[in-house]
Amino acid sequence: MSTTASLAAEDDLLARAVGDLATRTGLPVAFGGFERSNAVEVTSVVGNRTTHLAGLVVHADRGLGGKALVERRPRLALDYRSSRNITHDYDRAILGEGISTLFAVPVLVSGRARGVLYCGSYARSPFGEATARTALQVAADLATELRVRDEVSRRLALLPHTDVAAGDVATVDVAAREELREAYVELRRIGAEVADVGIRERLAAIERRLAALSHDRSEPASDLDVRLSPRETDVLACAALGQTNAEVAAALGLREGTVKSYLQGAMSKLDATTRHAAVARARRAGLLP
Repeated sequence: MSTTASLAAEDDLLARAVGDLATRTGLPVAFGGFERSNAVEVTSVVGNRTTHLAGLVVHADRGLGGKALVERRPRLALDYRSSRNITHDYDRAILGEGISTLFAVPVLVSGRARGVLYCGSYARSPFGEATARTALQVAADLATELRVRDEVSRRLALLPHTDVAAGDVATVDVAAREELREAYVELRRIGAEVADVGIRERLAAIERRLAALSHDRSEPASDLDVRLSPRETDVLACAALGQTNAEVAAALGLREGTVKSYLQGAMSKLDATTRHAAVARARRAGLLP
C-alpha cells in the first residue's frame, strides 16, 4: 500500500471515530487528528459552527490536546477560557468556535500516542463519568483498528511481489502463507477482545481476505457444507500452526480440557479422525487460510 493510500485509510478510520464520538457521547462538537511530526493536525470535525477547527495544528505539550498527547492520558477543561492547567496557544480556534467544556483523549497504540480525539460543548456543563468512559472507549476502538491495520500491513508486506490485488496468489510461497496464517490467528484473538460489532465485522472481512490470499490453488476445492463455531475456528486455527492443546489454551485463555472439547467438536463436524485431517478439510472448505 502506498504512503498516500495508507494515510487516506487512516483518515477514514479517524473520521468514523469522530462521528462515533459525537453520537455516543451526545456532545455537540467533536474533532480529532493523528500525530505527525510531533504535532496533531485536525483533519476531521463534526458539529462545528465555524471553520476555526479545520486544519488546526496542535503541537506536543501545547494546549489541552498537546498535553494529552505527551502525557498519554485524557485531559479535561470544564471551563476552557479560564483554565490554568493548559497553555492557551489555540484560544483563537477553540474560543472562536465557541467551545466552553472540552475533553481530549489520546489514541494509544502499543503505548504510543498516535493521535487525539476531542469532544466538547458550547456551554459549561458537568462532564460525567459515563461520558468520559464512552469517549475513552471510542479512542480504544480506534486504537484497536489501527493496531489491526498495522499488523495486516506488516504481514502483507512479507508476501512476495505478486499481483495479489488481481487475485494472482499462485506464487505465494510456503513461508509467506504461514505468515498469513499466523496473522489470521492473531486477528481472531484481537477480534475476541473487541466489543464493537462494526469493528468485529471489519475484522472478519480482513480475515476473509487473508484466507483468500493464502489459498493454495493446487489443492482441490471442497463442497463440504460445515459451519464451525467461532471458538472451534479459533482452536483449529491455532492447531493448524502446530500448537499443542496446552499452547492453544494459553493463547486463547481457555482451559486445556475446553480446548480439547472444541477441537473434538470441529473434528466431528469435519468428519476427521485427526487434527491434521481436520485442518486440511477446513482449508479445502475455505474455513481456514
